[in-house]
Amino acid sequence: MASPGDATIWLRRAREDIGSVCRTLYQRGWMEGTSGNVSVSDGSVAVISASGRAKGRMTARDTVALRLADGSPLPGESERPSAETSIHLAVYRAIGATAAVIHAHSPYATALSARHERHGGTGSVLLERWELAKGLGMREPDLVALPVFLNRSDVPRIAQEVTEHLERADVRTPPALLIARHGLTVWGRDVDQAQNRLECVEALCRLALLTDANERGEQYGESA
Repeated sequence: MASPGDATIWLRRAREDIGSVCRTLYQRGWMEGTSGNVSVSDGSVAVISASGRAKGRMTARDTVALRLADGSPLPGESERPSAETSIHLAVYRAIGATAAVIHAHSPYATALSARHERHGGTGSVLLERWELAKGLGMREPDLVALPVFLNRSDVPRIAQEVTEHLERADVRTPPALLIARHGLTVWGRDVDQAQNRLECVEALCRLALLTDANERGEQYGESA
C-alpha cells in the first residue's frame, strides 16, 4: 500500500496530467468546447476531469478524485465529475490495472462511428491488415474489431454494455471503443500510452474512410 506521501504525489501528478492532455487535445480539435474527458487510476482511486470545463483552459483544479469501488468522491472534493464517469469506471473495473482512459471527439473516428451505427444493439468496425494497428499493443493486430455502441442519454446503461463487451474480449478486441455519433474512448497503462493509442485509432479510422471512399469511386467509374 502506498504511503500517504506517495498517494499525495500521485494524486497531484494525475491532476496535472489530465489538465495537460485536455489542453493538448483541445488544440488538435479533438476536445472542442467542454467536450471529452480524461481519467487516471491507481487501482483504487480514479481522478477524472470535472463536468462542463472548457478543455482549452483545463488545469489540475478542474478534476475530481473518486473511489474506484463505488464512484464516490474523496473527502474535500467539490467539483462534479464528468457525465461519462461510469464508462471510465467500467473500463477500470474490467481491466483491473493501473491505467488511464481518454474520451475525445476526434473527427474521423466519430464519422466512422456514425456510418457503422447499428440500430438496437452494438456493431463493430473491422480494421484489417493495417500496420498502424500494432500501436494498440494487440496480439492479433491484423484484424481489429473496433466496437460501436449506441449513444444513449442513460450513460450507466452504456457503461453496463461496455462491461459486458469487455467480459467477452478476445485477441481481436482493441483497448478502444466508439460511441455512435459521439466519439472515441481508449485506454492504456498511463496517459502517454492512452494518448498514443488515441492517435493510432484516429489514424486507422481515417485510413478506413479514405479506403472506402476510394473503393466507391472505382466502382462508380466502372459503371459509368
